[in-house]
Amino acid sequence: MEKTKKKRGFVKALRGVLIGVAAVILILVLAFLALTLTEYKPKDVEKMDPPVGTDSLALGRELTIVSFNTGYAALGENADFFMDGGKTTMPENKEEVETNIAGISKTLQSLGADIYMLQEVDTDSKRSFHINEAEAYSKALDLPNSYALNYSSAFVPFPVSSMMGKVNSGLATYTGLAVSDAERIQLPIPFSWPVRCFNLKRCLLIDRIPIDGSDKELVIINLHLEAYDSGEGKIAQTKMLYDLLSAEYEKGNYVIAGGDFNQTFPGAYYYEPLKEGNWMPGTLENDLPEGFKFVFDDSKPTCRLLDVPYKGNPAPQYYIIDGFIVSENVSVSSVEVVSTDFVNSDHQPVKLVITLN
Repeated sequence: MEKTKKKRGFVKALRGVLIGVAAVILILVLAFLALTLTEYKPKDVEKMDPPVGTDSLALGRELTIVSFNTGYAALGENADFFMDGGKTTMPENKEEVETNIAGISKTLQSLGADIYMLQEVDTDSKRSFHINEAEAYSKALDLPNSYALNYSSAFVPFPVSSMMGKVNSGLATYTGLAVSDAERIQLPIPFSWPVRCFNLKRCLLIDRIPIDGSDKELVIINLHLEAYDSGEGKIAQTKMLYDLLSAEYEKGNYVIAGGDFNQTFPGAYYYEPLKEGNWMPGTLENDLPEGFKFVFDDSKPTCRLLDVPYKGNPAPQYYIIDGFIVSENVSVSSVEVVSTDFVNSDHQPVKLVITLN
């Protein structure tokens, strides 16, 4: 009798375990099905709303252009990030994001640029408390913008300990210049299903600015290339960028590509890894299309690692991964990394001053 009771108890417990396992499997299947059905699937080329500026552009005019990865206003001096070896996915409160937006806005305003190329600008993400940052910077600068999503997921299910949840983020280019056309160009995606469903869909944001008295254009290419792939993604995306640069230059256009390359530049100062396992960028191949040059400032870092918060860190890991590629018909007067001490973002802005020949 006692053996029968134990046997029944074991069967009941086993049934409970099996039901629990089946429930977990079912939840996971349904979750991945939902992610698959809602996956962001942009077209290869999509027309964007161009900035409705009125300022005309003529040859010989000096222009100031700023590139700044804003770290979705959540990666300031108090932040670390799980993909860099840290622990967190978002700030503790909304006020920290609002403080970073205010600080980034003040920095941008102080630079007085004609064109601002921003990366990691959230519009509706859990990690930045669903603040429309693209709109906030537009108001702060009093400038219209073009915007292209490069990260859109209804739910990002990692890290397990603190899931990122909903993410909508992208590239934003602000200018008062008259832009005739803006488009989003999809870059190669190095991830396969199911990771692809909740990962970035990186792209190029291209704005075309007519030049008075000329049939040529100033072509502004805002970019943020792959970071956490095995290397193939960066190579494929860089090749596509180079092909596009070459095609535009062959038309006689003036071309400037800028942003976060997640690769350092040939000949730039290289910050050696401070400890084993740190994320380190590759180096862009020195095989630019004919008629182009890298333009960067390596006197100061443009980015820091998010393994620990920056504030109070005696030995941060630095990188130089933000800068420009410029066609040779553009005269470069200066390029400068603007020191912000990484207070409001894990990147620092890069300021370029040019003239169209």
